[in-house]
Amino acid sequence: MGPPLPRSFYARDPRIVAPELLNKLIVVADGRAGRIVEVEAYCGSEDPAAHTYRGKTARNATMFGEAGHLYVYFSYGIHWCANTVCGEVGQGFGVLLRAIEPVQRLEAIQEARGLPRRAVDLGNGPGKLAQALGITGELNGADLVTVDRGVWVADDGVPPPAKPATTPRVGISKGRDHPWRWHVLGNPFVSRAPRLPRANLTP
Repeated sequence: MGPPLPRSFYARDPRIVAPELLNKLIVVADGRAGRIVEVEAYCGSEDPAAHTYRGKTARNATMFGEAGHLYVYFSYGIHWCANTVCGEVGQGFGVLLRAIEPVQRLEAIQEARGLPRRAVDLGNGPGKLAQALGITGELNGADLVTVDRGVWVADDGVPPPAKPATTPRVGISKGRDHPWRWHVLGNPFVSRAPRLPRANLTP
């Protein structure tokens, strides 16, 4: 799968880290792995869409810690979502992993996802990604650099796209205009494009 990314990779602005995470591999303890094809950056106190916008809480404490850890949270009482902690301690920066293309232990991934009819539904969304890889709150705070709890982000030599697609983030109600979502253009496992405003049909 390749070596884990060093801490220096994560200890930067998430708007730099995010597009460079594209085409890296996220790997879990049982060997399931997926290539990261879609990400979003979240920027602490300057970003009203970030969990850390209003400061540190018991829920988001991991995001204020050392770069290179995994921040896992439960979304809408439905599914888990996984983020890499970025920046400096105390900033509350991170990158949401939004979609993967499964590459290893596909049968285990399919079983974890309830055997979806379409292959593209295995990891095309942050909740599906976490379910496919068995990422739950038990992995919150895991150190991706030291392969703590068997999870890491690996570099297998596939470079990020030279020109990744860049769009506003999706599924949020605040900070929607920031172009802080990146994905591998044309990859079928990308979750979805942001909804465009309707055309003005007034005569």
